[in-house]
Amino acid sequence: MQVRLAGLQVDCICHAKTQSRLGKESGCWPLQRGMLSFLLLQPPVWMDDADLRKAIRNAWPQLVDFLSHHPEWVLSKAKQLLLHVDLSVVEGMSDPKEKVSLVLDMFLRTADAEAPIFKEFMQSVCMECNLPMELEIVFMSVSGEGHVTQGQEDSKEASDSSPSTSTRLERRRPWSSPSINNNGKQSKQQRLDSAERYRQLITTSMVHRYGSNRSAEATEVKAQPSAFSQAFVNLVIHQSKAGRMRGRGEKGREGPIALLDPDEHSSATTRLSELFESVHAGTPKAILLLGKPGMGKTRLMHRICQQWAEGGLPQFQLIFFFEFRQLNLINRKLTLQELLFDFFLKPEDCPDAVFEHILEDAWHTLVIFDGLDEFVENVSLPGSPHTSFPDPLNPLSISELFASLCHGKLLSGCTMLVTTRPKILPESLLKTDTLLAEIWGFDREKVEEYAGYFFHQDSLKEQAMAHLKSNGKLLSMCYIPALCNIVCICLEYLLHHNVGSVQLPQTMTQLYIKMLLTFIGKDQKLSALSEEVNLSQHQATLVGLCELAFKGLEGKKMLFYANEVAEDVKDFACLCGLLLAFEVKTSNRHTQAGYTFVHFSLQEFFAALFLLTSKTIDSNFLKQKFFLRSKWTLKKEAGMPFTENCHVFLSGLSSQGCRRFLSSLARQNEAWIQERQAVVVQMLKRLASAHLTGPKIAELCHCVHETQDVELARHVGKQLNFKYQFRNFRLMPLDMMVMAFVINCNSPNLVSLDFVGCPMELDYLDILGSCENIKSLSFKSRKCGRKFAAVLSKNLPKIKCLTTFQLAGGNITISGLEDLMHAFPNCNQLEDINLQDNRLKGNKMIQVTELFSTVEKLKKIDLSYNEISVSAVLDFFRTAAVSPNVTKLHVRKDTLIITGHSDTGPRLKDEGIKEEENVHKSRTLILRLQDCQLDSQWAEELADILQSCSHLSEIDLSGNHLGDEGCSRLMKMVPRMCISGPLNLSNNQLSLKSIFCLLDAMSICPNIVKLKISVHHQTAILTLVDKDIVGARTAGQLSSDGHQMVSTSRKISLADNNFQGEDLKNVCLALRRCSDVSELDLSNNYLGDLGVLKIAELLPHLKALCSLTLDHNNISLSGVFCLVQFFSNLESMTSMQLCLGSTQKVHLTFGERISPQRHSIISEHQEELLQDHTHHLVYSRCFGLKECTMDPKDIDRLFQILSRCSGLTKIDLSGNSLNDQGVEQLLKFLPCLNSLELLSIRENKFSSNCVRLLANSFNQCKRICKVEVRSSENAFLHFVESQETQEIYLRLIECGIGKDEITGLYPILEECNHLAELDLSGNHLGDEGLRCLLEHLPKTQVPCLMKISHNGISQEGVFHLINILATYQNIAEVHISLCSEAMLLITLVRENNPPKILRLKHCSFKAEHLAQLSTVLGKCITLSNFSSTNNGMMLSNAEDLLRALRKPRGVLRIGIKEPWVKDKSIIVLLKLATEVQGNITALAIRRAQALFMVEQEFPRQVEKVECMVSRFHQCELEAKGVCLLPSLIEKCSQLWALNCSQVQLTDAEAETISNTLLHFPSLKKLELTCCRILPTGMEHLTAALRQCHTIDDIDFSKSELGMDISGLLNALEGKPLLKSINLGSLSINNANILNLTSRLSAMPLLRRLILNNNHLGNEPCSCLALVLKNAIHMEEINLSHNKIDDAGVKEIATAVAEMQSIKQINLSCNSFGSAGGQRFAEALSDSKNLEVLNLSGNNIGNETLEKLAPVLPNMPHLKVLHLASCGIDSEGVACLARVLCQCPQIEEISLSENTIGYKGITALAERLPQSSQLRKIELKVCGISDCSSKSLALGVSHCPLLEEMILSWNKLGDEGAQELAKVLPWMARLKVLDLDKNCITACGARRLAKELAHCRGIQFIRLWHNLIPKDVEQKLKEEEPRLHFSFF
Repeated sequence: MQVRLAGLQVDCICHAKTQSRLGKESGCWPLQRGMLSFLLLQPPVWMDDADLRKAIRNAWPQLVDFLSHHPEWVLSKAKQLLLHVDLSVVEGMSDPKEKVSLVLDMFLRTADAEAPIFKEFMQSVCMECNLPMELEIVFMSVSGEGHVTQGQEDSKEASDSSPSTSTRLERRRPWSSPSINNNGKQSKQQRLDSAERYRQLITTSMVHRYGSNRSAEATEVKAQPSAFSQAFVNLVIHQSKAGRMRGRGEKGREGPIALLDPDEHSSATTRLSELFESVHAGTPKAILLLGKPGMGKTRLMHRICQQWAEGGLPQFQLIFFFEFRQLNLINRKLTLQELLFDFFLKPEDCPDAVFEHILEDAWHTLVIFDGLDEFVENVSLPGSPHTSFPDPLNPLSISELFASLCHGKLLSGCTMLVTTRPKILPESLLKTDTLLAEIWGFDREKVEEYAGYFFHQDSLKEQAMAHLKSNGKLLSMCYIPALCNIVCICLEYLLHHNVGSVQLPQTMTQLYIKMLLTFIGKDQKLSALSEEVNLSQHQATLVGLCELAFKGLEGKKMLFYANEVAEDVKDFACLCGLLLAFEVKTSNRHTQAGYTFVHFSLQEFFAALFLLTSKTIDSNFLKQKFFLRSKWTLKKEAGMPFTENCHVFLSGLSSQGCRRFLSSLARQNEAWIQERQAVVVQMLKRLASAHLTGPKIAELCHCVHETQDVELARHVGKQLNFKYQFRNFRLMPLDMMVMAFVINCNSPNLVSLDFVGCPMELDYLDILGSCENIKSLSFKSRKCGRKFAAVLSKNLPKIKCLTTFQLAGGNITISGLEDLMHAFPNCNQLEDINLQDNRLKGNKMIQVTELFSTVEKLKKIDLSYNEISVSAVLDFFRTAAVSPNVTKLHVRKDTLIITGHSDTGPRLKDEGIKEEENVHKSRTLILRLQDCQLDSQWAEELADILQSCSHLSEIDLSGNHLGDEGCSRLMKMVPRMCISGPLNLSNNQLSLKSIFCLLDAMSICPNIVKLKISVHHQTAILTLVDKDIVGARTAGQLSSDGHQMVSTSRKISLADNNFQGEDLKNVCLALRRCSDVSELDLSNNYLGDLGVLKIAELLPHLKALCSLTLDHNNISLSGVFCLVQFFSNLESMTSMQLCLGSTQKVHLTFGERISPQRHSIISEHQEELLQDHTHHLVYSRCFGLKECTMDPKDIDRLFQILSRCSGLTKIDLSGNSLNDQGVEQLLKFLPCLNSLELLSIRENKFSSNCVRLLANSFNQCKRICKVEVRSSENAFLHFVESQETQEIYLRLIECGIGKDEITGLYPILEECNHLAELDLSGNHLGDEGLRCLLEHLPKTQVPCLMKISHNGISQEGVFHLINILATYQNIAEVHISLCSEAMLLITLVRENNPPKILRLKHCSFKAEHLAQLSTVLGKCITLSNFSSTNNGMMLSNAEDLLRALRKPRGVLRIGIKEPWVKDKSIIVLLKLATEVQGNITALAIRRAQALFMVEQEFPRQVEKVECMVSRFHQCELEAKGVCLLPSLIEKCSQLWALNCSQVQLTDAEAETISNTLLHFPSLKKLELTCCRILPTGMEHLTAALRQCHTIDDIDFSKSELGMDISGLLNALEGKPLLKSINLGSLSINNANILNLTSRLSAMPLLRRLILNNNHLGNEPCSCLALVLKNAIHMEEINLSHNKIDDAGVKEIATAVAEMQSIKQINLSCNSFGSAGGQRFAEALSDSKNLEVLNLSGNNIGNETLEKLAPVLPNMPHLKVLHLASCGIDSEGVACLARVLCQCPQIEEISLSENTIGYKGITALAERLPQSSQLRKIELKVCGISDCSSKSLALGVSHCPLLEEMILSWNKLGDEGAQELAKVLPWMARLKVLDLDKNCITACGARRLAKELAHCRGIQFIRLWHNLIPKDVEQKLKEEEPRLHFSFF
């Protein structure tokens, strides 16, 4: 039979047998594209006269609008036809529309009275005007044009006189050609008649193809009706409310095309007629219909054609239908007319007239393009986007025609309907005004309906329905219509043949295999054939079919010509219904036979079979053709794979269940198939990653499910981090099933599911119930309504591990909430519930608080963004107040969150919180009612509820409208409330009246401890404490550090209130009533001098005041003097800090007075701490005045007052612009300030005279011990208590001192005979200034260090200094470096001719300099140590130097560090050593450091000649050829130490050293560390070592020995004098350790054994322990960084218990734990001489410390204790701290990398004794935060000898930095403070820098990687160089 498909005339040549089989077996859904049935519509009804008049009235306004553009034509017609009407009024009108409207109304009035005139006018309008088609149809009916015959039209045309050309409108169309441009009535009627005949032709064709009434030709096979005539099952179609596609960039192109928001879908199914109703006339419209494969898109298009042909869709006069799969065959350009007529249906006559009519009536034309995703070309719009309408006669490509139609540039006004799969669309189409709809396939109801139509027999129907309902996986597949059809085909076959129990496959791939076997079985009429038998008969044919499918995919072809399909394949495939055959007629009248798979997915299935079974496909090609990765990664449409499901079929064929089928098809063994399957599985594994989007996750889960591979599913779940997030796309039931498969395979791992805007079938929510390991489940969609909640609530209890549930943005309403509340109590692990934005009513939501009593582990409920009123808020509060499990209620605008308590006992125990404290905290309630519209009328009700609540810890009422009245009502109730925490009333429209109310409340309510209120900032916060704490305060309890408890202080902040006049007076009265306030802040109140003085007058009445802040109050210098007078009179005032700059600051602090009652109850230890701390508080008074311009008179007045101030220790006068007279006046008062310790004058530019005055200050005031001036603008003067002789430090750094200025310092230096340091670094002395200074060296009675770095010194200055060193008797040491550090240090001593030291570095000497150096140093007979580093000294210069240096008696050490030392051989360096003039006693060569070092002793001792000759003979010098040995042996007769480090010894060098070893009779120490020795060389060394019996110290650590270590160990035999052995880092195994222990037993003097960083395990520990027991002199043992576990350390412990002389033990970084640690700790009980114990890096835990703590007091010599990274927590540290006070001798403690926390730090700090010898404490990575910083700072401040404190990698912030800064001045010995990697900001760093100025002993403070900006770091570094911000 002949049909037309997709615009091509095709003759279907399907065999009768095939058609019969398809009709019977396919039911309503045969295996072909598109699967939809049809609804019949009534034919159109003609209008009667009344309807016609109504239509005219409706269309009349449009006619007025149209003709308003041609008013002259309308007026001429009126003059011609309305002869009796006066038109003069009309002619005078200027508005054309008004003129046309009036004339047309005149014609309309003639419609009844003078109908012929009206009809004639309408005829003129229709024939002469280019009316829109809808208007033309209406008015043609009036004129009768549509019903007259051609003859009648001709006679009418002849009788009427045509209007003149001047008044007649020309009908011009941009697309008209001369051949078709005929404006006459005859041509127009001809077009209408031709168009009508063409419409009838299309209708007849479509009825013939799709209609229920078939012709005889179409019903040759009558066994079964075709699919088109069978019952129709509606698809589920959803349309976007927004009506637009989502515009996306490149990033958004990963997933399929989706609607703007899935929530915009209408909830009901869209009917076909509704699909077109939203397409409005007047604008070009395109309808994009999306649908996944198998959803029935093409079948729906056929249904639309049928419906139109049968009288439906009356809005369309014509329909054109094209399929892209067949348009792909067109490879030439076409005109629009050729596309419509040659490739769809050609008119029988007048094609040009029909085409013209189509162009005119485009609004009533529907053009359908099916399968855009199958189009192989790129869709592009021709020409520029601004190009006007193209000529329809111009030929364009198919893609250009399609794009032009979509954009309305061709056939403007038509409706475009395009179907596609949800994949990437062309950008040109995305820019159109597009209506979007999506086919969702079937739902459960539709599946049942379809199955009912498919199975005609009732018995089969019932069995089939029962089977589908009982199999969830199978039913989920049936939601896809194509799969539903396949399932029914297979199910029918099995039910017909009674194949036992019906078992259908569970995957899509296996279902297709089953379908294929079913077709083969039907064809052969076999009922029980096995798969092998079926395939064996058709194996070759199936292989050919697979190859055909694959080639089609490769060539992007879906249609095949006859010559491309083998005959056997053609016959078999058509017979089985796998291929459809067509005869294609092209436009040139040629025809060809063609074939296509009945569905594209079938082609993909067979292509996948080919890839897995063909021998021509290797693994690399298979990987390349696994299209899923390409689909995800390619962005351009041209690169996208043509296939959609091939990767799914490949995955399914990789399952174990398909292996036999594939093996049979490929005729290969299963191992061969398994290899190919493994390739696919590996590809899937690589695709899994945590960043996959929702669509990719769903697609990957489909593939994994198809494989049915549990291990693969587990791998994918792990790679996804067990998180599945889906955003804005529909999840089909099958998606849910495959996802559940992956989730369940990953049990017991807990997973998280997140669905946002994802529509899903309610029937399939029970799939989630099958996944018990879901931890978090989240839904966000407005589609989630009451029904959704009801269904979901049935499944939630089944999810056993559910802890977090979220259903937000839905519409569940109260009834849905009730369903959920019934389900939640059965969710035993549920902790978090989120029900945001669900349109819930406030009063109805209150019942959710009951969940905290019924859901055991519930912690949080979120009900935000629901409907909440003020009364509902209070109801929630009232309910929460009485609920014992609610701990927090947070309401703010739309936010409503309820928090409940959970069982946190164990966790709190770990944090050191007592059980009773936990019980108390679990009963507290936090209340936050912010921005809730609460006003004064609600205040009383609110206060009543607050009063009834007995466990409030926080109340936040900010952002409401309580006002002064509401505040007053609340304050009346505050004394009756039980609140322990803040009460926030900010932003409540409070005035000054509320301030007085709050102050009164604080005066009468003792549990208010803090008040902060600002009217300007609308801040009002009260902080209250529990009444029990208030009672404890009255009893006077103190904390362990001697302070009052934190709860005792009361703070008031009244900043930013602008108190003036009467208000200020009232404030003073209110403050006087609050006499126990401890902190008061009155900043930013513009008080002025008088107001500040009024506040100052209150100070004697505020007995408990500790701090007063008066910043920004417009105080003047006069006010300052008044305040200073108060400071002088009030001894309790400890500090006054004033700043009068742009940022005015006034801060006063006061000391504490301890009452006798409180003093009597503190402990003895607390009393000691308190006394010491109180000493600092009472007698350490500080005064600071900054940024205040003062003249000498002001200085005099200020210091007159300060001189009367007792206990003043610090004065800071920074930034005051003091001149020379002012400084001089200031210095006169220094002798009167008896208690002053520090005077700071910073940011003050000093002249050279002023610098001299400051330098001379210690001659004016004998208490000054240190004067430091930096950069001529920062000066610090330090004082000591007594005027006794003190060491004096004078530092004038970067003060611009040159030759002239240095002369002014000579008199000052001459008067100072106790100068300990003179620092002139960074000045401009130069060589001449240095010469002058050296001529006037100070004569000091104490050692003096002179620093003259960075002064522009050259080589000439250096040699002058060297000459001075050689001649000046008091110079002991000189360090010179001329590199970037430019260092020059001179040390002077009191005694004459001391041993002299000279170190030269980077001096860039030339040859003449080096010669001069040798000459000068040769005269310095007292030189004891000379070091030269990178000074340009060559080997020859070194030889000359060694020959020149000598001394009468003593030791001379010479060190040369030059690059050539690395390159010279050992022999050359040994030869260099022979150049010395004395006896060599020590020789060291360190290649890595390029260092040559020799030590010689004078006078030189010459050995007897006969002894030398004897040894020379033994050496056989002539045979060896080594000429240097005689002199080397001669010079090294006294050599006792030989050290070679980082040296690579050749065999010759090793042999030389070996030979010399035999002739060093005094050699005691041999070190070959970090060396590399070849095997032969090592043999020489070991041979020589065997004969060296005097050596007592051997060190081969970190060396790379060229032989087995056993050779070296054997050489140790017979060494009874050995005292020290270091074999660390030599990779010694257990066997070699056993060999060593056998040698150690013969070394009775052994004191030191180092075996660190080897492979020592447990095996040799027992033997080593036996040796150690007998080593009575053993003092040090190092077994660190080995593999000793509990068993091994227990063996070592048995030996340690008997080692009475042991002093150092290092077992760090081994593998023993608590058991071994406890045993070792017990063994230390008798180690009374132990000095160093290092157990770091072993997880020994608290139990070991409990054993170790009692032992430590028995070790009186213990100095170093390292317990870093030992698994210790706060309890373990507390145990250790308790015994530290009994170990005052400990100098170093390391507890780094332990979780100490607040409790541990507090316990440790409390126990650090004042008399401690502690010098270093290391607390890295201990979790130290600001809360523990105060106790830590106080504790370490009582360690008088502490030098180094390591606190890096903690959580210390500014508060911690400030606490440490406070105690730095009291830590006189501290040198290093390490605060790297903390949380300190610029504020904390500045405080440290400020206090560092008072600490002359501190070398540096490290602040690397804190929260300090780079610019601040740079500035602080310039101000204080001892602050280090870099890592190195």
